[in-house]
Amino acid sequence: MGSGNDILDAYIFESNSLLEQLESILLEAEKADTFSQNNVNEIFRIMHTIKGSSAMMEYDTLATVAHRIEDLFFIIREQTMDVVPEADRPTLFDLLFQSIDYFRGEVEKIEADQPLDKYIDSFLTNINSLMAKIKGEPAPAPAAAAASAPAAAPAPAAPAVEGYPYELKILFDEGCGMENLRSFMLVSSVRDFCAEGDFTFTPSDVETNAETAEAIIENGFLMCFKKAEDRDKAISAATSSGSVRSYVAQDVKPPEAAPPKPAASAAAAAAPAAETPPPAPAVRDQQHVKESLISVNLSKLNQLAAVVGEIVITESMVTASPDLKGLNLDIFNKSARQLRKLTDELQDVSMSLRMVPVAATFQKMNRIVRDMCKKLGKRANLVLIGENTEVDKTIVDSIGDPIMHIVRNSMDHGLEEHEEDRIAAGKDPVGEIVLSARDTGSEVIIEIRDDGQGVNYQNVLKKAIKNGLASPDVDYSHKDILNFLMMPGFSTNVEVTEFSGRGVGMDVVKRNIEEIGGTVSISSEPGKGMTTTLKIPLTMAIMDGMEVSVGNNVFTIPIHNIRSNLKVSQADIIHDSANGEMIKCVDKFYPIVRTRDLFHLNEGHTDIGDGILLWLESGDCSFCLFVDELIGEQQVVVKQLPSCVNAYNIKDYGINGCTLLGDGSISIILDVANLYTASRGCRG
Repeated sequence: MGSGNDILDAYIFESNSLLEQLESILLEAEKADTFSQNNVNEIFRIMHTIKGSSAMMEYDTLATVAHRIEDLFFIIREQTMDVVPEADRPTLFDLLFQSIDYFRGEVEKIEADQPLDKYIDSFLTNINSLMAKIKGEPAPAPAAAAASAPAAAPAPAAPAVEGYPYELKILFDEGCGMENLRSFMLVSSVRDFCAEGDFTFTPSDVETNAETAEAIIENGFLMCFKKAEDRDKAISAATSSGSVRSYVAQDVKPPEAAPPKPAASAAAAAAPAAETPPPAPAVRDQQHVKESLISVNLSKLNQLAAVVGEIVITESMVTASPDLKGLNLDIFNKSARQLRKLTDELQDVSMSLRMVPVAATFQKMNRIVRDMCKKLGKRANLVLIGENTEVDKTIVDSIGDPIMHIVRNSMDHGLEEHEEDRIAAGKDPVGEIVLSARDTGSEVIIEIRDDGQGVNYQNVLKKAIKNGLASPDVDYSHKDILNFLMMPGFSTNVEVTEFSGRGVGMDVVKRNIEEIGGTVSISSEPGKGMTTTLKIPLTMAIMDGMEVSVGNNVFTIPIHNIRSNLKVSQADIIHDSANGEMIKCVDKFYPIVRTRDLFHLNEGHTDIGDGILLWLESGDCSFCLFVDELIGEQQVVVKQLPSCVNAYNIKDYGINGCTLLGDGSISIILDVANLYTASRGCRG
């Protein structure tokens, strides 16, 4: 059971990877309005692989569609892209994009254990029609779409070769070329499972005599076998080969022998025999190529991270044990330092295994922009920056949908409806959407920026008032108005379109990003465009933190947010009517947030001179946090707070989770940006 699941997982992973690769090739080729020869070869290889692996998994319809596209690109490969008239190239590109959507949809059905679509005749008709155009032939009738189905078997007759009663006649696609070499390749495949004396073929000199191609075109390529099972395996090999249009299988054994074996069914033509499947995509040619990469199930990485986290906690509990206080243990302390070094390295390695670039997620947006340009009648370029920026795999999986929604918003709402409006505003008639990512060391900042018309603040405010989200008597800032866009159900679209206006908007984006510990912000300049910024953590599992105390309470502050620590006296404090207590750091004044007051604690210092100030920074937010003392730096395992606590929007108060300390006590992990926002709210 497990082995079957592993093979299925490998098939799904390989298919999705190949489809992403194919889509990337198509997007670039469509811009150039042609395929390079390398592109053609790569598409041929991709379709050949999908055909073989789908046939192995007995997904007959997928194998058939891939087979026909492979045949199409065999023609293009042999005769170059010049064989495709320029007028038909948009049809070729659209057909391939449709095929990607078809394969993806079917793979999703496989993942969901749903039945596959058996009705592919119209799809095959489109492929065959384009092939006929390229070859200069009349378009085939729809009924002939499933050309890979075998012809009806003729009545039994005397065997073509005495002693070889099981015959298989192969008919190749018209105009495919090199029929003799194709026949010899098929013979080579048969030799892998059938002894030299157990089969024969006609013409017999296909390898050396190119003139036999004409005879094969006229009469087909005949293979004869001593054993029925070898002939059945040959059927499988034939239907997995490129450019095989149909086959005829018949038994011509004399009546006194065993009864004739019935002709192969259409289903058998599409699905190769189980005994000799083509190699699985995950292990193809492994005997020749030493792999340097392996695919690992994410659940195993999650399990590894959990175990490493427990090791870190246990190590802290051992080294911080109260039983060791007052003891002079030089050897133990030396070993403990070495253990800490090794656990730190183990954490770094385990987390690096989960880090993947955002490139795959970013590349998918090319297809979104391409399709929307066609359907909305707009022109736009997507610019990708920082594709190699890495984040945790689980986070990458979570940001795809939010980014897609924002890109769609930029296309639908952001870019002007008519190019004349852009030209009148002094802009390039072709719009631009920039998708960028950068690593700050503690978080990844992703920006989606367009050069469209920007947000109409008055329209947004009117809609907010109409929906009861805003009051007509209040003077709202631009930032407040932009925040309305992220409220549930808010949409400025009057009409429901394929892309927006269904009441699912930026509120869903905001919620999804916050679920992974990130934040969303919007900025806009009317007439210039709009920028949506996503700030997301590199990982949600482990972080370097500074433990601080306030009374008997211990808090953990992410190291990357700490710029410095200060020891000051009350005389150094400046009182500002707008910002409260302020302190001067490097020629600038920063507000002071007292942890004890913010969380209404009964313990902790009140005199600035008795405690210490931590100069903290997060994005454009910078302030000083007053605590009692620094306990020390510690790599901690981040634990999410229970849902019953998160229901109270605890993150808005500057609390990001918790961690377990070495003595078994709990430390609250602070979120620096929200901590400052919460402190301003308390003052207000």
